[in-house]
Amino acid sequence: MPTETSSVMREIPITAIEDARRHVYEAAIRTPLVRLDLPFAGSDGPEIFLKLEALQPIGSFKIRGAWNAVRALSPEQLTRGVWTVSAGNAAQGVAFAARKAGAPCSVMVMDTAPATKIASIERLGARIVRATYDECWRTVEQHASDRMEGTFVHPFDDDRFIAGNGTAGLEILEDLPGVDAVVAPLGGGGLLAGIGAVVRARKPGVKVYAAEPETAAPLATSLERGEASYFEGWTASFVDGAGGKSVLQTMWPLLNRLVDASLVVSLDEVRDAMKRTAERVHVIAEGAAACAVAAALSGRAGRGKIVAVVSGGNIDLARFASLVLP
Repeated sequence: MPTETSSVMREIPITAIEDARRHVYEAAIRTPLVRLDLPFAGSDGPEIFLKLEALQPIGSFKIRGAWNAVRALSPEQLTRGVWTVSAGNAAQGVAFAARKAGAPCSVMVMDTAPATKIASIERLGARIVRATYDECWRTVEQHASDRMEGTFVHPFDDDRFIAGNGTAGLEILEDLPGVDAVVAPLGGGGLLAGIGAVVRARKPGVKVYAAEPETAAPLATSLERGEASYFEGWTASFVDGAGGKSVLQTMWPLLNRLVDASLVVSLDEVRDAMKRTAERVHVIAEGAAACAVAAALSGRAGRGKIVAVVSGGNIDLARFASLVLP
């Protein structure tokens, strides 16, 4: 469930995130924060740092939230099994956490998920249930599906999942105390909500920005309208881990309060960011992760110390090469 209180009053307490950190490294690792470019005298652009969540054991930050959610389940719930719905990264996180907890796992996977993510889910022992993007999105909105059995672990709209994601924010503030802004991609909002909760509690002067592709930018639309909204003209793209069709009503109170703005980037900017990240720090960033890097490179997140969260690196290598090579 999202929260036991009204979604209007919804918040992720810093104490919940601190509690998550006491357990998160049972499954996740503390990822490095590295410069995208070496500093040079006379440079007036942003000083960009990358939070390399692509180096997590499953190649994505989702392991943080998934473990924090699954570890809290009762023995009875674990015996019945867990399931989730995902384009790939949350599925891997929940499958990894379920295997670690000794629970069976099933995953509803949208038909746009890349083959590399499907293969990873299968290696983790989860049962895959194929579905269309629209069916998966309905499941995300309704928190239920009559095709699945066991305890549902929502891929983002879950307080424990969000608190686990927030541990990345604690690491950022500790490793770069002088940070001016943090940019993270928006899929469902669980990463941004977790990092935003940390920033507002610990360093409220730091800006928190969402990064969305031009083909799917529901948060930018929602912030402009002042309410949770659908993104008209949604189009599937290689940025499969970000850019949903809408902002969920239950996530809106968090995102509206914790995110300063959404920075919308073009697919060409995303491709360039993927290439630059590979060239400069030798890390493969999937499309969603590169959205954050592209937004930071655009200068619209400011010209101080900017952290871009490289949220994941799960992309087919052939697909990656086709996007970044001339």
